[in-house]
Amino acid sequence: MPPFRYGHAANADWTQAAAACLTQIGQVPEQANLGFLYVSDEFADELDDLLDWLRHATGVQQWVGSVGIGICATGVEYYEQPAIAVMLGEFPADAFRVFPSLIKDFDAFDVSHGDWIQAHPPYLGLIHGDPANERIESLIQQLAQRTTSGFLVGGLTSSRGSAVGIANTLTEGGLSGVLFSDQVALMTRLSQGCSPIGPHRTITEAQRNILIKLDGQPALEKFKEDIGETLAQDLGSLGGYIFAGLPIPGSDTGDYLVRNLIGIDPDHGLLAIGDRVESGREIMFCRRDAETARDDLDRMLRALRQRLSRPPRGGIYISCLGRGVNLFGPDSAELKQIQDTLGDFPLVGFYANGEISQDRVYGYTGVLTLFAD
Repeated sequence: MPPFRYGHAANADWTQAAAACLTQIGQVPEQANLGFLYVSDEFADELDDLLDWLRHATGVQQWVGSVGIGICATGVEYYEQPAIAVMLGEFPADAFRVFPSLIKDFDAFDVSHGDWIQAHPPYLGLIHGDPANERIESLIQQLAQRTTSGFLVGGLTSSRGSAVGIANTLTEGGLSGVLFSDQVALMTRLSQGCSPIGPHRTITEAQRNILIKLDGQPALEKFKEDIGETLAQDLGSLGGYIFAGLPIPGSDTGDYLVRNLIGIDPDHGLLAIGDRVESGREIMFCRRDAETARDDLDRMLRALRQRLSRPPRGGIYISCLGRGVNLFGPDSAELKQIQDTLGDFPLVGFYANGEISQDRVYGYTGVLTLFAD
């Protein structure tokens, strides 16, 4: 089957950027019926006009996507500059369902989409969420339970203004996106951006997000032991370099959630991290490392390549704001690594304020989803 049509361009005038995208797309296939749109947050206030323009220009009526501080496409990233990336998908008409914002509960969602879900059980969802919604993780978990695989992919919107998503209309404040049935061939993988630097510890005493004891000893004492004497001498310099890792029970790939260190109390031997924890859970400490991130991305890409019998029709890549140029270096190195391994296939996406894989929100990861035959 032919690859999806796509285009991407940077321009301070959204009409010029959109026109350049459409020129790259060329003749819109008659079967195109779902558009993927990622837009720099500079265009957030003009997104409604842009969406109307694309509907008229392409004839595609259904759209999903997000704004982002950075967006990406095949072999290129646009970071902190006005840009647009567009991809036109072709799917059986009953194989997908776009849904608007879930903000508090699923009452309206189940009424609107229950019949479709029963007739076409969703296999996977591509979703975008507002990080300001305190219920966002619970909503993600509940939505994942409505899929046959328990699997979602996506990201939390990153923006210096309005956290606007796209789900046929502009959405804000909740979770939105598209569900795909098993009629759509999909594969997805996650790549970590941090590497463990110590053993798994057991949290033996904690209060909310504060680590009091690890393996029965003061948390700070075990932390210093794991990071080493040199780093332990300057605890104030660890921000953005050392993180807490929370292993996911039952993961067959050793996945873990990376959380920020947000406080150190040397007088009482305490550590505070950016997530609630409880006694009995495992934890480890991690280092943000460019070489390890490149190696792990390569591992992920090779695993996907082994499963592909031919080039993918298209793909969605959602990476962390802390990756891209901030971790892999300049000249779109992260996106070029994907291109070098998997080839020159249509790809669009954005840099998120938290990445979604399965039913969890990750940090410092890249989530690649491919549309196969």
